[in-house]
Amino acid sequence: MEIAITKLSSKGQVVIPSELREDMKEGDKLIIIKNDHQLILKKASELDKQLKEDLEFARRTEAALKRYEHGQFKSRDFDDFIAEMKRW
Repeated sequence: MEIAITKLSSKGQVVIPSELREDMKEGDKLIIIKNDHQLILKKASELDKQLKEDLEFARRTEAALKRYEHGQFKSRDFDDFIAEMKRW
């Protein structure tokens, strides 16, 4: 995984740092998925099963965060947690 920092312009534009756009070219379409606390940026040409999985992950993450914020969470041991994650 690569990480870089950028900023939002007054016009709402974001520059993707050059080291992260090596496999991109002008005119490529991007999809932006937004939930409460994150943005997911993905090349539109990669619309496939992975996008469906990303959307489901974002939905579940947001739902879990809301339950946590309302005190609706439960404690479980590591093995039970991993077993639950494998069912996802």
